[in-house]
Amino acid sequence: MGSSRRADSSGFSHLDRPVQFLKGVGPKRSEALKKLNIGTARDLLYHVPRRYDDASTIQPIGSLKVGQDATAAGRVRSMGVIPTRSGLRIFQIVLQDETGYITCSWPGQPWLERKIREGDQILVTGPVKHFHGRQIHPREFTLISRADRNDEEEPAGTVFVTYPATEDVPQWVLRRIFRKNLDWLLEQAEEEEYLTPELRKEAGFLDLFEAFQRLHRPGSVSDPEEGRRRLAFDELFFLQLVQALARHRETEVQPGIVFERTNEFIRPLHQSLDFELTEAQARVLREIYQDMGAPRRMNRFLQGDVGSGKTLVALFSMLLAAESGYQSVLMAPTELLAEQHHKTIGELLERAEIPIDAVLLTGGRGAADKRKAIKALASEGGAVIGVGTHALIQEGVTFHRLGLVIVDEQHRFGVRQRMALAEGEAEAARPDVLVMSATPIPRSLALTLYGDLDLSLLDELPPGRTPVETVLNYPRERAQVYTRVEEELAQGRQGYVVFPLVEESEKSDLKAATQEYERLQTEVFTNRKLGLLHGQLKSSEKDEVMRAFRDGAIDLIVSTSVVEVGIDVPNATVMVIEHAERFGLSQLHQLRGRVGRSDTPSICILVAEPGEQARERLTVFCRTNDGFEVARADLQIRGQGDLFGAQQHGRDPLLRFADLRTDEPLLTRAREMARGIVSKDPELGDPDHARVRAILDTRHAERLKMWRVG
Repeated sequence: MGSSRRADSSGFSHLDRPVQFLKGVGPKRSEALKKLNIGTARDLLYHVPRRYDDASTIQPIGSLKVGQDATAAGRVRSMGVIPTRSGLRIFQIVLQDETGYITCSWPGQPWLERKIREGDQILVTGPVKHFHGRQIHPREFTLISRADRNDEEEPAGTVFVTYPATEDVPQWVLRRIFRKNLDWLLEQAEEEEYLTPELRKEAGFLDLFEAFQRLHRPGSVSDPEEGRRRLAFDELFFLQLVQALARHRETEVQPGIVFERTNEFIRPLHQSLDFELTEAQARVLREIYQDMGAPRRMNRFLQGDVGSGKTLVALFSMLLAAESGYQSVLMAPTELLAEQHHKTIGELLERAEIPIDAVLLTGGRGAADKRKAIKALASEGGAVIGVGTHALIQEGVTFHRLGLVIVDEQHRFGVRQRMALAEGEAEAARPDVLVMSATPIPRSLALTLYGDLDLSLLDELPPGRTPVETVLNYPRERAQVYTRVEEELAQGRQGYVVFPLVEESEKSDLKAATQEYERLQTEVFTNRKLGLLHGQLKSSEKDEVMRAFRDGAIDLIVSTSVVEVGIDVPNATVMVIEHAERFGLSQLHQLRGRVGRSDTPSICILVAEPGEQARERLTVFCRTNDGFEVARADLQIRGQGDLFGAQQHGRDPLLRFADLRTDEPLLTRAREMARGIVSKDPELGDPDHARVRAILDTRHAERLKMWRVG
């Protein structure tokens, strides 16, 4: 991919030097820079500007008119804090450029007197108002240079770069550090180039020197986007490379089982169904069967919306394994979900008259039942299908001939729990792996988080499923909401009321499940049986509540979001979600999936505080039942940071430059390139890949280590 003139086992040490040794830093300031996650020269180079202001759009102060929104720059000629009769303190400065003066006012921000000094050069943006003359009320300001530092002013015509800063490392300090060190940093970036000129030209990418130049020293406000695009590709490429290496290890290095299809079990199941498979189910099964028939191990991620028929797809996959004489296991995160899967699979096998035993193994089963299930899984001619919880991976559980591992709601398991089944066999050929999730996420996010897996999508609901009606109500309409719930209960139906908290807090005005459970039982639904469900209950207590609900002994469950991964209760037709504005759209969709699980019309009622932003989000949610459309909207509205959760915060954010809302073409290209390299050179031993290897071993060592353990 690139020459190896700087690539060796030591990596790229120049940019790895501590930041304190750069010009204008030193030990004390380097400690302050740590709050910005800047510990090395590389961290400084990758410190992403948050805003760019084009000097050509800066208006002369003398030309500013009342009523316009303006960007102006000049020297602070005077400043002070002015008290008002009401007690409000206003910080004011007089800003001057070569065309005149203007006052800038910050009501209620007297502390700015410690931030700005007379003689500073600053840039301000905000509306021009009339109050004792013209005034700008800045929304933002940028400290361009400190007083008495005329030699460090930006030259005319440049773009002003604004960085994330802190009180200890203000904007002007960061700008000064960059001015003193940027040329050297760019030289080091040039030495880290790993793409050949041919590849860069083909893909339309800048080289690294030019990419960082445009990011930190742009000639126009359009320059940074080209720089960002190249750096976004780099982080996506190395993320995909780590995943491609993991995929190669799991699917190519470890020998797979070649399953042979005879239709001995598959045909009877297909013929017993009183409906046709959806096109999505048929497509996904073709993908799975192709994988299972190949000599490499299957490592596939099946993503399907609520009610899209994943359990049926799983059973068809297990029957292919059975036709070749292998066992399968299906691991679920809760005992109730495992029981539901076991019941569904058993009914389908019985209706199709397929002579296969499916056993259930969970921690809550009696000792005799557990011993019987464990013996059946270990015996030749015993259980062909095992369904259960993490009890399937407990000590003492062995399998006679395990060929396929299916993990449902895989994100609910720890890494080691997920891998224990697949890695537990001593045979030369290890089981194929299929992980499933009912949480739709956009394709770009799926490729980023699960790049080591091949992706299958069940994006179509089976016929006969009635879409859930979703409506938005405000708190003042709660009485009519309860009336609607009572109407459903009066017809013998069941329902849910969901709250975001377990108990009320003095710091929050959110309604809480425990208090509202008492109120609803004693004041609203006095003739109904209510149950309480939240995450602080023991697993056995949660299962007891859900079993009672499933069996019809509870009319209405009052719950937190713990109910989002529940069981199939077709009789549940109404759900109320309180403080819906506090939930992400994807989580709302998961909650809504608890109702509408039969052909009976169902309704989901969102109760939310009025507000323009909340109304916009929730209106999007109300108009569609398509989980993938909801997930795309969630990504657009919330951004990838919220969806990545903890991975987006701290020392090493997952994505710093790439934006999955717009960069899916870059992601696809990065994935193709990474998989292409690994397929030809899985050890990255080719001299052309020496620099890629060095970058991987130094800058991505921790992530590579994580993927090596699963």
